[in-house]
Amino acid sequence: MKVTPTALPEVLLLEPRVFGDARGFFMESFNARVFREATGVTAGFVQDNHSQSRRGVLRGIHYQVAQPQGKLVRVVTGAVLDVAVDLRRSSPRFGQSVAVELTADNRCQLWIPPGFGHAFIALSEVADFLYKTTEYWIAQHDRAIRWDDPQLAIAWPAGLLPIVSDKDAAAPLLRDAEVFD
Repeated sequence: MKVTPTALPEVLLLEPRVFGDARGFFMESFNARVFREATGVTAGFVQDNHSQSRRGVLRGIHYQVAQPQGKLVRVVTGAVLDVAVDLRRSSPRFGQSVAVELTADNRCQLWIPPGFGHAFIALSEVADFLYKTTEYWIAQHDRAIRWDDPQLAIAWPAGLLPIVSDKDAAAPLLRDAEVFD
């Protein structure tokens, strides 16, 4: 596995070893030992999630204020622009984000550690998005920040009108959100 730090060094791009031939391909999508040795992160994953979105669906920016989740995310059908936002007030990169295109073809994964918000927008007609979390989802700790917050200035794809949930449309701006110390 090749590991590349992003502009937010704690957010890591993971490129798996893929073995392909005329029959198709094989890859190990997760191995705790390899993940720990390659990233230096010991993550005990407790929940796997699968979401399917149509083109233009934007989910996020989501996070949990108590029992924050680390996420290992990947796409198995289609393509998304995946975004992580540093929500740790004590961080010199507070409010900064990084965006990575994850596709079924590139098979890359993104490690988003606790303390970061997460969002993605589906770029393909259909996108199947899988992710592992280090903590269970807990409704009372669930938070969101507006996807189009001008302070964050996330460069969402031009010409793609985002389709968001009522919850995400009503999310507060970063300046008004409960975040991490």
